[in-house]
Amino acid sequence: MTTAGEKPAKKRLIGGPGMLLVWFYGVMVVGAVSRSAYQIATDFGRAPLAYSLSAVAGVVYGFITYTLVRGGETARRAAQVCCAAELAGVLVVGTWTLVEPSAFHDATVWSDFGMGYVFIPVLLPLSALYWLRKSRAVTR
Repeated sequence: MTTAGEKPAKKRLIGGPGMLLVWFYGVMVVGAVSRSAYQIATDFGRAPLAYSLSAVAGVVYGFITYTLVRGGETARRAAQVCCAAELAGVLVVGTWTLVEPSAFHDATVWSDFGMGYVFIPVLLPLSALYWLRKSRAVTR
């Protein structure tokens, strides 16, 4: 309970399964950012689209990790939007790499729906969206 003039405490999003999401997103940040940084630094001309998409994935993973740790309703909504965008990206890039593989001269994090990452890139946003929706229902 808050008194007049006090801000209400932020709802933590990293309790229980939320902590597992933070861990997985943290691992994906390290994987996607380090992979894309190395590829961009050493051989960007070979597959600029693929390497740029991997860098975008790393930034998205980083932002989602930050919002989950930050907590609060605004952060929860921002995480939901980013997870939905992430899922859309995985589905578009995954489909694109299957339909037109010649468009990518190298794999991205989201190629083949994340097959190179044991399909974590497609399962993670689904799990996160479910958790974020459930965490909203609990606060009401």
